[in-house]
Amino acid sequence: MLLIASPARALQQTERSSETPTRRSDHVVIVSIDGFRPDFYLDKSWPAPAIQQMADDGVHALGVRGIFPSVTYPSHTTLITGALPIRHGVYYNSPFEPDGQTGKWNWEESEIKVPTLWDAARDAGLTTASFMWPVSVGAPVDYNIPEVWSLESGYGSIVPLRENETPDGLLAELEREVLGTMSDQTFSGDYMNRDDRIGEMAAYVLETYKPNLMTVHLLSVDHFEHDEGRDGPAVRKAVVAVDRAVEKIREAAHRAGILDRTTFIVTGDHGFVDVHTALAPNVWLAEAGLMEATRDRGDWRATFHTTGGAFLHLRDPADTDAVDQVRRILNSQPANVRKLFRIVERDELDTIGTDPNVPLALAPVRGVTTTWRADGDAVRASGGGAHGQYPDIDDLLTGFVAFGAGVTDGKTVPQMGLEDVAPYAAALLDVPFDAPDGVLYPGLLRRR
Repeated sequence: MLLIASPARALQQTERSSETPTRRSDHVVIVSIDGFRPDFYLDKSWPAPAIQQMADDGVHALGVRGIFPSVTYPSHTTLITGALPIRHGVYYNSPFEPDGQTGKWNWEESEIKVPTLWDAARDAGLTTASFMWPVSVGAPVDYNIPEVWSLESGYGSIVPLRENETPDGLLAELEREVLGTMSDQTFSGDYMNRDDRIGEMAAYVLETYKPNLMTVHLLSVDHFEHDEGRDGPAVRKAVVAVDRAVEKIREAAHRAGILDRTTFIVTGDHGFVDVHTALAPNVWLAEAGLMEATRDRGDWRATFHTTGGAFLHLRDPADTDAVDQVRRILNSQPANVRKLFRIVERDELDTIGTDPNVPLALAPVRGVTTTWRADGDAVRASGGGAHGQYPDIDDLLTGFVAFGAGVTDGKTVPQMGLEDVAPYAAALLDVPFDAPDGVLYPGLLRRR
């Protein structure tokens, strides 16, 4: 079924366009590039001409500090809420499951405990669209293809998108009008064609329905940075793919006649660290009898949930004896092991806004990541790239570029926080929005 904007909505849009603009921007497009790094636009040797031109002509940051853990789902929730995880409630990509990890991720928007930009736009009578954004299943979005997949074998990657789209038939329309028939081969996370199609989805909806707020998540850069590290040959090809997707969306705004009233924000969730070593702290807990070396953890008292960093969870939250025992285990490691990580206590975790349920966490040093395994060696070889570590490592900085309507020309921000993106987008759209932890920098907004 072809989706057609209602006559009433079309009339409202016509009436608004004939009035003196009251917003700095009528259309804000937030593109998050998973694994996005500032050097992609600061270093012209990277093949990203569209994003680099936006950075040169608009506003850009030298770096954006992330959250802990510096992973995709809580980071994207911070982007869309202006809140740290301790407030918004999405602490990890996969929730900690006491009886063993099932493979589930935090897909549903209902997990978010604070208002989102999507909520603010809807409350202001604006339209929204979103493509492959984490934690967006069931979100209050007018045109939504959320990031979600099935844990059932053989279910495929396309059916879950159809089952969770808004409105019904959106993906079929996109296939008919621009994509062609979707399949696991033409929309695979192992290939860059996925970002081509996400860019085409977003471009079509922006040109056809002109939503006021659009959020887009591109994935291939992260995939190949995991495989090859920060500067592998496929990483550079993936940067070409995401840059092409951004340009497709910009061209769509031009074709739709809304380019001069559209703002593009290109940002990310985290940077990347080249790794050589993996730390398996659950090996120590299993040796001490605090858990078992099984996938369900067996009869456990304490265990680390690992995701770049490592976060201590207790079967009984009041089991302070187990916490003390874990501290003794950690502090008793040989000096050549102890130098691979530091212990982050609860007061520091409160400051950076991390999962309130953990009494402590481990922050590996640069070059070291963590693994959930509870058998074998506690220190083992690793490779490729990783993220999730404490965001005081410069390589973990992500980027921020803003260009278009309402954006000050030629400003450089030395550093900002991931939580500062949402209040900026809300100010561009002139919608009321309380970003609990974010800061609005008025100097990045063009004067009315």
